[in-house]
Amino acid sequence: MSASDEAGVETTDTGRMRVLSIQSSVAYGHVGNSAAVFPLQRLGHEVWPVLTVHFSNHTGYGAWRGPLLDPADVAEVIAGIEDRGVLGTADAVLSGYQGDPAVGGVVLDAVAKVKELNPGALYCCDPVMGDVGRGMFVRPGIPEFMRDTVVPAADVVTPNHFELDFLAGTTTRTLDEVLAAVDVVRAQGPRHVLVTSVLHDEVSDGHLEVVAVSDEGAWAVTTPLLPITPNGCGDVTAALYLAHLHETGSPAEALSRTTGTVFAVLEATLASGHREIRLVDAQDAIASPPTTFTPRRLR
Repeated sequence: MSASDEAGVETTDTGRMRVLSIQSSVAYGHVGNSAAVFPLQRLGHEVWPVLTVHFSNHTGYGAWRGPLLDPADVAEVIAGIEDRGVLGTADAVLSGYQGDPAVGGVVLDAVAKVKELNPGALYCCDPVMGDVGRGMFVRPGIPEFMRDTVVPAADVVTPNHFELDFLAGTTTRTLDEVLAAVDVVRAQGPRHVLVTSVLHDEVSDGHLEVVAVSDEGAWAVTTPLLPITPNGCGDVTAALYLAHLHETGSPAEALSRTTGTVFAVLEATLASGHREIRLVDAQDAIASPPTTFTPRRLR
């Protein structure tokens, strides 16, 4: 149930989040907001999706149609939400791929406004830049913009291993080196760092790790490496980790729930034979995260 305050602004129940999610959108498939919104809603949270693009499908297909929205139009949508008097009720801002520094500027302006109205709000940034085997796949200048401007403004960041190394300005091959790189990133501003697709010298063949670090400590889970690499899993991961961190206040529990759900989504996708992640098929694992993986404490 929802309630209203004296000014007539709707408020949400304790435990529910309101998330301003500024990301891309596709009509077919699941990336960006088309990957993040449904899991958040399935967990019972309110989401205000603001679109930065609206494409027919993700760009991994090599061809797509639809508009890249002007940053000024994106800002206008956020301003319209502010006009409703509800921007200060947002518990979090979520962002992913930022293809243009101007869009990044709009995101950071929105974060500043939300935090001015609600200092307890979190900014969760998935610093999408590149990956192992692909290198950087964003426009020149975006990686430096993410590293120097966006990440320091975030409370929660969810880089993959490749992106962590770039953000920290190093190359990590051992778990200790990964943790040291996370410490470098956390020193820039983020309180919480979730590193996905971690492959270090101590990980057994056919497996990878996901590492969560905060002021409370550091944890890791080891998962089987499935023979698929669908688009959108990073967007789902960032949304889930933000949601579970908000609900539980525990990075270890958020890590366990997030990895259990994402692995279930990947298993469903692999079994289906489809290229797009099977979010709807795996929605029970979103609503009730399986306890597939138990985090081990690293420090």
